[in-house]
Amino acid sequence: MVSSEGVIAYLGLGSNLDDPLRQLRNARAAVAALPQTREFACSRYYRSAPMGPADQPDYVNAVLAVQTTLEPEALLCALQAIEAAQGRVRKAGERWGARTLDLDILLYGDRVICTDRLTVPHVGIAQREFVLYPLAEIAPADLDIPGYGRLADLLDGCPLRGLAVIADD
Repeated sequence: MVSSEGVIAYLGLGSNLDDPLRQLRNARAAVAALPQTREFACSRYYRSAPMGPADQPDYVNAVLAVQTTLEPEALLCALQAIEAAQGRVRKAGERWGARTLDLDILLYGDRVICTDRLTVPHVGIAQREFVLYPLAEIAPADLDIPGYGRLADLLDGCPLRGLAVIADD
């Protein structure tokens, strides 16, 4: 049950197709328009090399903090609807492929969630510079990531590998 004030959820945004920066800006506006949800903060936009197959364009990534009273599964459904509206087509069995938009729930308050559809904290959060560095811009350094430790400590163990700021708005 979510309190009447809601929780702070951190969302990962990524795109490497069809004008990725525009995709992320449109997604940010769509998330802010969700019911029971308001934008709390947004990181700068970063360019990063793709995970998985190297024969795809670089990604643009950001992290968005929202305050929401939506339950985690309802938030996930809303994010997937935004992805679909922006042209995301999910292919069975495909991981790390090129995509118009990827919206992930990185953290949902201090909750640990493990269902068939949703894992929070997001898998790989502790090793991905394109998540940790944008997250550090908008979250407290002493933020505890359940099961992984403090954000500041995770940053110390995650070197920058080609991550570059491309926009700030």
